[in-house]
Amino acid sequence: MALHFFYYPQTVDRILQTSEEESKHIARVLRMLPGDSANFTDGRGVLVLARLIDAHPKRCMFEVLEQTINPKTKPRLHIAVAPTKNIARIEWFIEKATEMGIDAISPILCNHSERTKINRERLEKITIAALKQSQQVHLPKINELIKLDKLIADVPAGAQRLIAYLSDDPSPLLKNEYQPGNNALILIGPEGDFSPDEISSALGQGFQPISLGENRLRTETAALVACHTFVLMNQ
Repeated sequence: MALHFFYYPQTVDRILQTSEEESKHIARVLRMLPGDSANFTDGRGVLVLARLIDAHPKRCMFEVLEQTINPKTKPRLHIAVAPTKNIARIEWFIEKATEMGIDAISPILCNHSERTKINRERLEKITIAALKQSQQVHLPKINELIKLDKLIADVPAGAQRLIAYLSDDPSPLLKNEYQPGNNALILIGPEGDFSPDEISSALGQGFQPISLGENRLRTETAALVACHTFVLMNQ
């Protein structure tokens, strides 16, 4: 039977103590008993195997048996996406993208944005839940909401820059434009798409136009298609 998997961001020594919320879940919902083992990750590549020694619903204590470090070896994907008016749709994207192994998500504020505020703490909780479900050891970073012009003016070197938008002139498919093995930053606009000025600014900053296929996709679908394509191309 697969071991239970937990997120534990603190530095681990010989003994690991879970939070009251997690302890209650361990003791009363999962009904784990002393002697049972579980895996923990800090979301930064560390994987810990530990054995339960005290199943108290307010503070479960685990003895660390083994600790391994798993460096990130695959190319990194950063998707910048305009939050949708119905925030549940972007939350769905974040959950699925985390399961696929995305590295960073930046909510962006565009000229045609329908939503100008986000609850970053809630989005981070969604990534943690998805991390635990998919049993990964690298937690994606959820950045603060940022204006598009500020983001594209401050892109670190070393990543392939790509922007998906609707155009009368056909753009190359992502699978044909992206070069496997490269880190990438992909821009996905709001339901009303990027404005002409935003597209022009992005192209001026070295972003390459891409298409995600013939169909017109919702914002969150486009972002997930981009994520899935990137992951498959780097398998």
